[in-house]
Amino acid sequence: MKMKKLLAVSAAVAMSATLLAGCGSSNATAETAATSGAAATEAPAAAATSAAEAAPAESSTSEAASTEALAAPEADLSGTTLTVLVDADTAAEGYEAVFAAATEKYGVKFDIETRVGGSDGDNLVKTRLASGDIPDLTLYNCGAKLFALNPTEYFYDFSNDPIVNSFDDTFKSTVTYDGKVMGVPVYTTQAGAVMYYKPDYEELGLSVPTTWDEFLSNCKALKDAGKTAVAGSFGTSWTSQVIYLGDEYNVLADNPTFPADFEAGTAKYATTPAGLESFQKLADVIPYYNEDYTATTYDDAVDMLANGEATHWISLTQALGNMESLYPDAMDNIGVFAIPGNDPDNSGLTVWYPSCWYVSKDSANVDAAVTFMEYWCSKEALDIYNANSAAYGPSCIKGYSLPDNALKCVKEDMQSYFDAGKTAPALEFETSVKGANCEQFTSAVGTGQMTAEEAASQYDEDCKKQAVQLGLNWK
Repeated sequence: MKMKKLLAVSAAVAMSATLLAGCGSSNATAETAATSGAAATEAPAAAATSAAEAAPAESSTSEAASTEALAAPEADLSGTTLTVLVDADTAAEGYEAVFAAATEKYGVKFDIETRVGGSDGDNLVKTRLASGDIPDLTLYNCGAKLFALNPTEYFYDFSNDPIVNSFDDTFKSTVTYDGKVMGVPVYTTQAGAVMYYKPDYEELGLSVPTTWDEFLSNCKALKDAGKTAVAGSFGTSWTSQVIYLGDEYNVLADNPTFPADFEAGTAKYATTPAGLESFQKLADVIPYYNEDYTATTYDDAVDMLANGEATHWISLTQALGNMESLYPDAMDNIGVFAIPGNDPDNSGLTVWYPSCWYVSKDSANVDAAVTFMEYWCSKEALDIYNANSAAYGPSCIKGYSLPDNALKCVKEDMQSYFDAGKTAPALEFETSVKGANCEQFTSAVGTGQMTAEEAASQYDEDCKKQAVQLGLNWK
């Protein structure tokens, strides 16, 4: 296998910061987030509007409203300086380009302060909120980590602003607290999905599967043809979780209230059939991995898929950025599809949503900050951002098309799920409860050391410890 150095390429990689970390910080690397998120001690997200109530669901906002919201506002903000707090690990090229364009267009200036990432950065934000020392604009997570801040106490409510009409409905649920829309997406999404090598599918006449049984049938056909059906990258242990966590769409399809019930302790993975299936899928794939999958790393799997040494790899689509930086000529060969469930008519993506801008409601520059947010959501600003920071998932803004040079598997494969309303947030956006040892259990099932039933039961017990720390009355 040809080894190459893995390159960090864009804000999509920084976005992996939310990955696998049950509310992990959007400021860490993917691997750090995967191992550190369980230490979170935020309050639960019970007061938030649950995305499970709306997803999986068809989009309800009209295309006309979306298009209207994408027009840049007219304004003169000369003499205004907006203070901005960002984390050090978010790629700056995209937002700095939009800031520069806004300065030229509106006369507004920006005073940027950079904070540390991880739990230290989270604590800094909480301290500054409590002390009233928060800037005009703050870059922070959406979902459960946002809800733990009691955001309506500190941040501006965008509910009546026209830009909200352009928000993807499932994304909107991740910034909606107590019925109020609190944030504006900074960059694009990513998904826990199946990336695949299209020439193998063409060679064997395979179709994109819409059920798990169809996926396993494809894997068998590939194995019978002498191909490595699935790249396993357990040498980078956090990747073992993606099949389980990326299956959340299918759990929600069967149990729309699962996140709230799980947080309340009334639903468990071991006793929820769809939840147990998420663990079983880890075992189902074992016969189709590469022989050395327990030692194969994330970097190796990037090489394997791009070079056609494996047909599938189930991971975060941030990996498309790594592949593109190393193998730009191979990207037309890569496709993406959702981890399938059991209903061929309801196949959808589990999505990791981006960090967001939040406007301090006590700012002396609220009007200017809101005007800038309206510009941020305009086609003009989105084009500028995406010209400087590549996208490895669709935009959170409906009615917006990614640039022509965006990857085909993002613009077509992934976008089709968004257009159909077949998306749901990863569980970490719905609840702070995640056991500290998730990847140990997923690795154990994925290597045949535990059954799905054993792992699900033990993981439930692991989550109970986290729930107790959060003050939840789990039994």
